[in-house]
Amino acid sequence: MADVSSMIAITGIGTALPPYRMDQADTARRIVDALSNNPDSGRWARRIFKQCGVESRYTCEPDLLLEASVCRYLPQEDSSMVPSTAERMAVYKRESVPLATSAARAALADAKMDADQITHLITVSCTGQFLPGIDAALIRELGLVPSVMRIPLTFIGCAAGMKAICLSKQLVSGDPKANVLIVCVELCTLHIQPSGDREALFGASFFGDGASACVIGASSSQHQHVYQLGDERSVLLPESADEMIWEIGNDGFDLYLSPNIPRLIGNHVPAEVAHLGGDEPPELWAIHPGGKGIIEALQSNYGLRDEQVAPSLGVLREIGNVSSATILFVLKKMREQLQEQGTERASGLALAFGPGLTAEMIKITYVASDVPSKLSTENTEYVS
Repeated sequence: MADVSSMIAITGIGTALPPYRMDQADTARRIVDALSNNPDSGRWARRIFKQCGVESRYTCEPDLLLEASVCRYLPQEDSSMVPSTAERMAVYKRESVPLATSAARAALADAKMDADQITHLITVSCTGQFLPGIDAALIRELGLVPSVMRIPLTFIGCAAGMKAICLSKQLVSGDPKANVLIVCVELCTLHIQPSGDREALFGASFFGDGASACVIGASSSQHQHVYQLGDERSVLLPESADEMIWEIGNDGFDLYLSPNIPRLIGNHVPAEVAHLGGDEPPELWAIHPGGKGIIEALQSNYGLRDEQVAPSLGVLREIGNVSSATILFVLKKMREQLQEQGTERASGLALAFGPGLTAEMIKITYVASDVPSKLSTENTEYVS
């Protein structure tokens, strides 16, 4: 039995977006203009930009809003104008810290927690690197104690935000007094490639920039609208190592996403979900929108209502895929939906996928207020 006062939960969530909005239709137009000498690629780009489920994204790089003839990131004849990986990393170093700080401050405020109460700091990113890193910068910017336990999770991919949540749950399980601050920041648009290859255009069609953060610790009466955390599972899916690849290139990071990913997830994930227990399918589905096809595969497999996948599709539509940061955007939007519906309690699953293919998942229970319960989340089946 677990005393509800020591229930491990996400007690606060914060998000932040950079100031430059990329309209999907306008971005597609400019990319097609850049591919005027390659009409086949232009037609394919127009189609994938329209079908991927994104209407807008955000970027930290104003250059990406320029017309094709002067935008350094889009396909062009003069390759010397293309930003090098070093240039892109300089932008990442300049822009990532303020964005991460904004999301972290919002999460602390939402959790009603002072910065000096944080015992562990997990920083997550796969779109840039520098040292001293974002963790050191956040200690200064937020006023965290210098001795805070720092755990950087770098270059893990889209599943890393979910990995950080599962790790935090384990940390608090071992030390009920721990308060973990997770901060994810991803500047995906810095890696848009000046290429007409289908792989590069596909990646350019739905990734965006943003940051998210959350506080995980023991929930108490001061907390409302929390996600209690239950059993978690991390698994490497079989025969999928080459389906999602993220490597460092000369012009930013190179991404390859196989069209087989939704099918592989649909085939293998149900068995992994079953390992977490529960005779009934989850009511809540916080799905990382790694692509529209992933959401559709799980919706079809489980017969999910449109309402159940609305938070994931809504995040994809409004800000695109923000890699590791996206799952907290989804959980925040789902929380808003549950508040609007007046839901007091509902249980389900949060899950994300990354290179490997890796699946990270955890059982969640949304609780509107800290009402005593006889059962811990870990012993609760999926019920609404």
